[in-house]
Amino acid sequence: MQVIRRFMNNPLRNFNYLIGCEETRQAIALDPLDGEQMLQLAAEYGYDIKLIVNTHEHHDHIEGNPVVKAATGAPVWAHQSAMGKIPQQARGLVAGDWVELGTIRLQVLYTPGHTPGHLCLLAPASQYDPVPILFSGDTLFNAAAGNCRNGGNVDEMYDTFVSQLMPLPDETILYPGHDYMKTNLAFALNREPANRMAEYWTDQVQALEPDDMPVMTLGQERQYNPFLRLHEVRIREQLLQDFPQLGQADRDVFRALRQLRDQW
Repeated sequence: MQVIRRFMNNPLRNFNYLIGCEETRQAIALDPLDGEQMLQLAAEYGYDIKLIVNTHEHHDHIEGNPVVKAATGAPVWAHQSAMGKIPQQARGLVAGDWVELGTIRLQVLYTPGHTPGHLCLLAPASQYDPVPILFSGDTLFNAAAGNCRNGGNVDEMYDTFVSQLMPLPDETILYPGHDYMKTNLAFALNREPANRMAEYWTDQVQALEPDDMPVMTLGQERQYNPFLRLHEVRIREQLLQDFPQLGQADRDVFRALRQLRDQW
């Protein structure tokens, strides 16, 4: 499986992904914002797009669907909760479904929080791909969690992190839906000023363009992403300065972090 990531140069800083089977030269267009660019990307790498998958229904993840579909005939798949919200959606996926194309096998994870019908795609380790790969859409970003301001729910997001993301192995490769890494690392350092890995990666990415941002693993994210470090004493101590009545539960810490990140 070949994963081709392309930065869209738009204000929302989207990534689009082409996921290709190197044996059949067939591909999945994931969250196409610009349909023409997605078609050009497939042509550049020699793939035929056979399927469009959207992680959720927000406009910046579906705007390219009509152009790609018109040019390729590829059907549109998304979570079943998005039916009626995404034009021409042909299939409603549910947790545990498999998206398969050639040697590509992607398991559907139901990950509400950013929207009620958000899904992530997990490629388990296999003979073709020795480590797991997670396409996280707007649920998990480098150094942060997705927002819950546009139809989302922070408690559902917390439950998603606990049930779907935290159990994944450290070696899982992360492909998020946007490039917010520099801003998120600044937030992470604000919440945990002595975090050496946050300092290290802040320095590493400072001069990089979005297309050159490093591809991280969940193990690396767990070293600096505050939303994956809810038990850290220093994070909790920092939060008490803004939330003197902060509860002891991890959910309370997650909510407080998300509220602060919304204002960052």
